[in-house]
This record gives sequence, C-alpha cells and structure tokens, in this order.
Amino acid sequence: MDKWSWIEGGIAAPRGFRATGVKAEVKYPDKYDVALVYSEVPAQAVGVFTRNKVKAHPLILTKKHLQNGIAQAMVANSGNANACVGKPGDEAAWAMAVKTAEVLGIAPEDVLVASTGVIGVELPVESVTRGIEKASLEIAEKISPEEMTQNSHQAALAIMTTDTAVKEAACELSTEHGVIRLGAMAKGSGMIHPNMGTMLGFITTDAAIPAAELQELLREAVEDSFNMVTVDGDTSTNDMVLVLANGKSGITLNPEEWAEFRRMFWAVCQKLAQDIARDGEGATKFLEVQVLGAAAVEDARKIAKSICGSSLVKTALYGEDANWGRILAAAGYSGAEFIPDQVEIYLGHVLVAKEGQGVHFSEVEAKEVLSKKDVLIKLLLQEGQAQATAWGCDLTHDYVTINGDYRT
Repeated sequence: MDKWSWIEGGIAAPRGFRATGVKAEVKYPDKYDVALVYSEVPAQAVGVFTRNKVKAHPLILTKKHLQNGIAQAMVANSGNANACVGKPGDEAAWAMAVKTAEVLGIAPEDVLVASTGVIGVELPVESVTRGIEKASLEIAEKISPEEMTQNSHQAALAIMTTDTAVKEAACELSTEHGVIRLGAMAKGSGMIHPNMGTMLGFITTDAAIPAAELQELLREAVEDSFNMVTVDGDTSTNDMVLVLANGKSGITLNPEEWAEFRRMFWAVCQKLAQDIARDGEGATKFLEVQVLGAAAVEDARKIAKSICGSSLVKTALYGEDANWGRILAAAGYSGAEFIPDQVEIYLGHVLVAKEGQGVHFSEVEAKEVLSKKDVLIKLLLQEGQAQATAWGCDLTHDYVTINGDYRT
C-alpha cells in the first residue's frame, strides 16, 4: 500500500510556499493571467525544457538562472508567449524577473520566468509587472489555509490559455520523521507533442533534496509522463517543467522513503499529463495506448506515441470507427523495431487483430468501446517484457475552429 495520499492545496501545499494568480489584462480584461509562486527560503531548483530549436525568451532566461541550481520564485503569464520578438523579448523576460525580485526582496537571478500564449507579439510588460506587484501583495497577506488553497487555484487559472480545465495536484508522504508534501500545477491543451509541447508545469516540495538528485528524478518522470502526451503533433517554443525543493520540512529521505517519494512524484506528473490529454483542444475522447511485450522500452514508447499522434487514428476515434489498420500502420512508421506478424491489437477488451491480420470481431462491441469518453488501445508485441503507455485524444472539427483564429 502506498504511504502517500492526495490532498488539497495545489502548488502551495508544501511548507514554506505561497502562490497566487491575478488579473493583469495581458490579453483579456477579466482573466487570471499572471501567476506567482514564492518560497520563503532559497530552494534547490531544476527544470526540463522544450526540444524545439526555436525557444522563447523567458525559457532562455530561466535556463540561465538554473545554472546554479538555486531559485526562490517562479513567475508566469498567459496571453502572450514572449517568443520570437528579438531584443524586446529578452528585455521583457528580464523585466519580469527584476520586478518579481524587487517586490519579494530577492535576487533577480533567483526568479524563474515562463510565458504562454501567442508567438511573435511583444509582451505588454507594464501590464505584467503591475500584475506581479498585485500578486506580491496577496502573497504577503496573512490568510487562512482555505484562502491559501483558493490563491493556489487562482495561480493554476492564471497559466491557462485554451485550457478548459484547471490542472493542479497536491499530495503528502508520511515518513519516519513527519510529513513531506508535494504540490503542482500545469497547463496544456493544444500544441502538445512528445518531447514537451505547449505545456507549463510547476512542482514544489518541502523535502530536502539536492539539485542533482532532483534533476535526475524530474528527467526520468518526464520521460514517462509529459513526454508521453500528444494532442496535435506540434511541439511548442515555450514549454518547461520546473521544480523547487525548499527543504522546509526538515526531512531528509532515507532510501525506502525516497523510493516512495519517487512514486508519488511520478504519479503527480502522470496525473497532470493525463489531465492535459483529456483537455486537448476540441477533444471529446481521452485515448490511452498501452504497448506491452516489447523488446526495449524505447521501442514501446515510440509505438505508443506514434499511435496517439496519428491524425488518422485520432479521426477514427472521433468517428468511433474500429479501423485497426490505422493503428498497425502508425506502429509501423514509428521507427521502433518489432515483428508485425506477432502483433495483437485490442480496442478495450475486443481483439481486432492477431498475428498482424484482422480477425472477426463484433462491430457492435467495438463501437460500444469507442463510444465511451475514455478509450483504451492495447498492443501486444510478444517480443520481451518492456512496456510503455502514451496518452492523447481524438481530433475533431472543434480543434480546427479553435486554432483557425487563435491569433486574432
């Protein structure tokens, strides 16, 4: 049985963290659009970033600020990506760090900066910095635990763009010397593809963990969570996942507790990744693809992601069409090594292909599986013990509508 459990509190659930979100009119007049997360003490800090060669200005600055493995605040805005605008973009990202440092009384180099929204439009710096000032006043207030939870919720609201649902989580682990907490929030709905997408993830913990160990933990967790999500095949310029560990619990984990903390950390990352897939732009269905019996984990990952990312699989899912050939074809061009003539394919519990060929199955049963909100596709490769799971969604008319006029 797990020694950890889900709790309320969001990104500010761990000791020594405060967070809030405010309305700064970055793009819209009545939307939470500036989020601020603050640690009472300097924290061990790490991150992972998009593999897109085109990188947003705040991302470049944040990578620089993480070089010493220390940070004390994270600030993010929605409504504008602050990407691909040249020198003004670098200046705007730095201005966000400077203003945050000024109002919190810390060094600008200890501020991590993120933005999300439209690419190629200069950031309205004055609006954002006014929002940072407002957020800092809320963080400084003495408030009840319920109000702290609400403020954390507002922070999660403030990083949303086309998201229709807030993505946040918190949990705690009982240890020999007390409780350790983990808090998180994320955003993502479109421009989501393996190797990160338009997703921002922020994670906090009051555990005492050195940056080097925290970086390895994050890297491993991301490979089986955020990097296994695809909505539309596009990888963004802005995405990042950042972690702060401030040690305010005073607890250093022993090996057994570290293993449990690691499981909790992975569970949070996978929950947020699944939340992103469920909230895919225009989506009506959540897709989970399990690939079992692969010779190597990387082959299983390639196949699972390829199937989740296939436009033909996604449209068939939307149309509730048991077109298993598209699934096998997507596995075939994934770049993975496997023997097609050994593959079994299931839609839910319904076997639709065996030994690389179609079998007689009930179209009615298959339709019933595909008509559900959550759909499972499972492939058995029968070559080894490795496995992987990817998550995605269907591709609908609404996706085109949302993205047809996103900029305007």
